[in-house]
Amino acid sequence: MKHEKPSDLKAATHLDVLIIGAGISGIGMAVHLKEKCPGRSFAILDQRSDIGGTWNLFQYPGIRSDSDMHTLGFEFEPWREQKAIADGPSILNYLRRIKDERGLNDHIRLGHKVLSASWSSSEARWTIAAEVEGQGVCHLTAGYLFMGTGYYDYDQGYDPAFEGRESFGGQIIHPQFWPKDFDYAGKRVVVIGSGATAVTIVPSMTDKAAHVTMLQRTPTWYWSRPAKDWLANSLRSIMPDTWAYRFIRFKNVRMQQMSFKRARENPKKVGDYLLKRIRKIMGTKMNEPDFQPPYGPWEQRLCLVPDGDMFKAIRDGKADIVTDHIAKFTPTGIDLKSGRHLDADVIITATGLKLAMAGKVDFSVDGQPIDFTQHFYYKGCMFSDVPNMAIVFGYLNASWTLKVDIVADFVCRTLNHMAETGSEVAVPVLGSDGPVNEENIFDFSSGYVQRALDILPKQGDRMPWRLNQDYLFDRKVLREDAVADGVLAFRKADVIVQDETAIAAE
Repeated sequence: MKHEKPSDLKAATHLDVLIIGAGISGIGMAVHLKEKCPGRSFAILDQRSDIGGTWNLFQYPGIRSDSDMHTLGFEFEPWREQKAIADGPSILNYLRRIKDERGLNDHIRLGHKVLSASWSSSEARWTIAAEVEGQGVCHLTAGYLFMGTGYYDYDQGYDPAFEGRESFGGQIIHPQFWPKDFDYAGKRVVVIGSGATAVTIVPSMTDKAAHVTMLQRTPTWYWSRPAKDWLANSLRSIMPDTWAYRFIRFKNVRMQQMSFKRARENPKKVGDYLLKRIRKIMGTKMNEPDFQPPYGPWEQRLCLVPDGDMFKAIRDGKADIVTDHIAKFTPTGIDLKSGRHLDADVIITATGLKLAMAGKVDFSVDGQPIDFTQHFYYKGCMFSDVPNMAIVFGYLNASWTLKVDIVADFVCRTLNHMAETGSEVAVPVLGSDGPVNEENIFDFSSGYVQRALDILPKQGDRMPWRLNQDYLFDRKVLREDAVADGVLAFRKADVIVQDETAIAAE
């Protein structure tokens, strides 16, 4: 492969690989690509004016990781900060440092919003149309497309239509669109929701707000742990950072897997343990019904409360939780169905995310639009009968970056196999290994998941046609199993394929 000079990278209109998204997924893919496919030219496109994805977009008070940075960090770059549960700016700095130290600057093109991606089988390439800020639409081509766009809609969050909303005399804010330098000092704040965003915002606003109330329709399961990992920090003082990082990452991955499995097998015992930890912090200030969900732990994502900060805020009278249903908004706050009224100067609708499939890009293959709901996942990162494209959909029960690393590795192995065999196309062929039955894609009851079922791809009843929630299993499949598995077909662009199954087996 031709090596591009840094000065050529920004101007190149054809790339071997085009990465969409400059957040955790895109940055991770780029580093793996540079290390494992050094001859491949690539570019990263992002619609925003800076890298970081989620960690650049979200600016609400207290924004932080909801899992430890030893697993949310990349396998190739140790997390060296004291806090394992990191704030947004620290995570963004981590990504920027990787970008600078790994030589990615010349590969990144910001202000490029990808509108469409069209595959041509005769040319074995994607043509991408991207709206460039202030310059109109540009077109790029690529042999392989990697979608690192995350899983939710950047343009809009989930915001239910509350009756009387227009009558409220204060300010209503969705956390995804937090106003810059918003002053909430001395104001009464009601945060609607009880998920990860609400749990972060509530304690963070108590420093200035007169009072903060978390209004929840249904309680959530919470897990409290220290923001600093004493073992990780201790190990780093006696051994190289990379050794300590690998050890803690290994430990945390297995602890996550074990905790998830235990919660599913014995939800009552795990639930009692979680409640006991909350009682230890809150004492008599704990209102038990506010912390007892009508479902088991890990039927929805467990919410992390570092250092028990939200529980301490409630215990100290700076915040409270109200479990009720909203009847309507009023000029001075919220009427509840119980008859109670919550006074508010600010209402924050932490009501969740709206999922989006593949960055809302319009895809087509040989002029035919792609409807992802009619395609099966292949090994959780490609799609049946869609060539030369991979995507990252992180875990619901573990850190997103765990999936990034192993998908990126699989893509690199695929590209290298294509180079070794002289192939230009890699496509998972549905039916090449027999009929596939469809089943539910997620065993999670979370609202944002259930609301998105009508836009998600199909889930098969067996591998490789599945999106799994088991990192250790996926790691073996994506890192160790043969790329040429009899399902992923490899061929040249100018070959008319008569027997996909035979070629897939080569």
